[in-house]
Amino acid sequence: MAVASFTPSKSLCRSHSPSSSRSSPPSISSSIGFSDGRRGSWARNVSRDLDLTGRSHAPAEMLVGSTSKGVWSGIDGWRRRRGGVGAIMCSADGIGSGLEIGQQQGLAAVVIPERAKVLALVALVMCLCNADRVVMSVAVVPLASQYGWSSSFLGIVQSSFLWGYPISNIAGGALADRYGSKRVMAWGVVFWSIATFLTPWAASHSTAMLLAVRALFGLAEGVAIPSMSTHLFRWFPCNERASAVGIAMAGFHLGNVMSLLLSPIILSSVGINGTFAFFASLGFVWLSAWTGRIPNDPRDSPDISHSELQLIRAGKIDSKTEGSQLPPLRHLFSKLPALAVVLANVANNWGYFVLLSWMPVYFKTVYNVNLKQAAWFSAVPFGVMALSGYLAGASSDLMIKSGRSIIHVRKLMQTIGFIGPAVSLLTLRYAQTPTSAAVLMTMALSFSAFSQAGYFLNIQDIAPKHAGFLLGITNSVGTLAAIISTVGAGLFVQWMGSFQTFLTLTAAIYFVVAIFYNLHATSEQVFF
Repeated sequence: MAVASFTPSKSLCRSHSPSSSRSSPPSISSSIGFSDGRRGSWARNVSRDLDLTGRSHAPAEMLVGSTSKGVWSGIDGWRRRRGGVGAIMCSADGIGSGLEIGQQQGLAAVVIPERAKVLALVALVMCLCNADRVVMSVAVVPLASQYGWSSSFLGIVQSSFLWGYPISNIAGGALADRYGSKRVMAWGVVFWSIATFLTPWAASHSTAMLLAVRALFGLAEGVAIPSMSTHLFRWFPCNERASAVGIAMAGFHLGNVMSLLLSPIILSSVGINGTFAFFASLGFVWLSAWTGRIPNDPRDSPDISHSELQLIRAGKIDSKTEGSQLPPLRHLFSKLPALAVVLANVANNWGYFVLLSWMPVYFKTVYNVNLKQAAWFSAVPFGVMALSGYLAGASSDLMIKSGRSIIHVRKLMQTIGFIGPAVSLLTLRYAQTPTSAAVLMTMALSFSAFSQAGYFLNIQDIAPKHAGFLLGITNSVGTLAAIISTVGAGLFVQWMGSFQTFLTLTAAIYFVVAIFYNLHATSEQVFF
């Protein structure tokens, strides 16, 4: 049997202290030994440290032993296996760390770190969150044809999702901070899945009923992002948090891809009712996994190892925040760093919801492509956005580990997240084919994903105990901007017959807010 143990370099970082974020590059330490499973059988093992660049350091010797009870010693502690079987133990300074592969009674066993399980479920629910949202963006084309909706009313239908969204952002963030994000997220999924199922029935009943159901849908989905932010803040150390958010938001963007590609196929096969029922059912499947053994805080997990809990808690100074008193709104808006993240959310939501809600209609109106072609052109940018968002998070964590100040990294990511989309949207007027337009929109969305490692994480820097509440506030204000941009795009199309003027206005907003954020953002803790 072979045994390998991987150990991380220990480092501390605090989100509000740039100097404390400096640490040595993470290392992977491995050792390999052999045993015949008999009592007293020992093997000589050679350990070698490798950093992430592949450079090797001086080898060190270690002994790994086995008894008839199968007791194995690794660097990070003793792990016991019955029956004298071998194990490979991993505990690395990264999200994918902790993978343990053993062999017991002839069967391979894989033990995944608890925070990886949490992240997988969070990424899945974010995927469903956006998939359920986007299915309406695809189905609205045949619905508008069936019920004779005008472009302006179509914009109202699209924006009705946002009517309840601001309320639940604030309430959901506050509830997640006070009572825990697990329960808040679960109830959100229940109600938005029900609203998704009821949408085609409401459309056939009356326009008022449709708008009410879509408002309920938005009310339920409003808790998702604040709950996600709070949950990941508790489950990941600060030097992994950007990567964790990048993966969760990659799931969010891949929800766009899944819905944009699958919805036309399902629509043509089972109709509008079957399409909404399919996406609604996925939420209840997810709930069966979420309501299991995933707690709000890793300290309450019955399955987490001591070494993983130490890694998560390293450098954290916050205690459990359930029950803590929320800061008054007047105090929040009196601070320029808070205004910087609020305005950044406004600009981000303005541009994102315009592209999210109107992309299929844009390709249909401007380039006269059919619904399935429009779905493909619309899906590709969001797929690339998922990848770029993860790369932004990973590179952000890497820069922080290398010693760059946290605020420098946040501002750099946010600048890319605004200037990149602005330039791309201004260039869109010169696109002559749907392919070239899709390339430019892909660039715009890919650059905007860098905001996830900018203002989004900056909220946790300045208000670690109230991150869910502050994110809810910023999302609520950003949602008002999204409503204006979604309805405004429809009015511009109807009155002027062109998207370009509105896209130019969106680019100008990106430029102005990028300047304000760079002037006033900070990584110091502002709210205690």
